[in-house]
Amino acid sequence: MSLRIAKPYQKLFDPVFKMLPLHQAMTNLVVHKDEHADHELIKLVERVLNEPNLKGKPELATGIWLYVDELDRSHTISQSIETATGSFWHAIMHRREGEFWNSNYWYRRTNQHPAMKQIDMPDNEITTYKPQLFVDLVEQNYRHDNKDATLIAIQRAEWIALFEWCTKHD
Repeated sequence: MSLRIAKPYQKLFDPVFKMLPLHQAMTNLVVHKDEHADHELIKLVERVLNEPNLKGKPELATGIWLYVDELDRSHTISQSIETATGSFWHAIMHRREGEFWNSNYWYRRTNQHPAMKQIDMPDNEITTYKPQLFVDLVEQNYRHDNKDATLIAIQRAEWIALFEWCTKHD
């Protein structure tokens, strides 16, 4: 999986993706409160988000905070975005914190967001992205080990599709 974001944003986010490559990001389906991103990575994201070209881009801010597992920061932003995109980010955040029922609520508010059609599903028995089914599978897996490689790949694909969409539709 590769990330194809709009050029003006590529240069801004490259330092984050170099410090935390995609294949190393979002390795847990559910992030526990005591798990925090690397302090240097957090400082880097803060610097990047202070760039003038990212001011007024809450969809990108909430997405990059999810990328580095800073759920509280992502939540603060996503709950203030009153669009299908905000609901999509909000749904992902609640799933990643283990509030599965709340995640399903926010997925219902996404109105089949256009980015959902762009999710590149990994080769497995799940061929079509269905958010509520994905939440159910993550919840089942969480009760066991929280490390299913296929579900993590779907989680990354979901994030990629929405983040790419946000860089192209501002």
